[in-house]
Amino acid sequence: MAKVIEGLYYSESHEYVKVEGNVAYIGITDYAQNALGNVVYVDMPEVDDEIEADEDFGAVESVKAASDLKSPVSGTVLEVNELLEDKPESINEDAYANWIIKLELTDTAELDNLMSAEEYAKFCEEQG
Repeated sequence: MAKVIEGLYYSESHEYVKVEGNVAYIGITDYAQNALGNVVYVDMPEVDDEIEADEDFGAVESVKAASDLKSPVSGTVLEVNELLEDKPESINEDAYANWIIKLELTDTAELDNLMSAEEYAKFCEEQG
């Protein structure tokens, strides 16, 4: 069973959002890293890039597959996780500790479109 953390927001494309004030940390879920296998590369946007909800902002490549990253929310990139440039496998070690980008949220109401931990856990079970 994939690890799901209470208090985060989840998308159907298996990204999570951790919100602190007006800042959102976005990464892939434990379910996603498990499905991908060993992550070998993370493609990330540039700082100050404007990202819209449901827009691709990068990709995660593993030994098995490549998967586009879709932003669950809109905002401006404040920071990218530079650790992932040298150690992309950190996502496999702990997907929730190793966020991919940090955004300044432009519309917190978008969070209402995402799933709670409970809803996401059920969604993952239904995925098989």
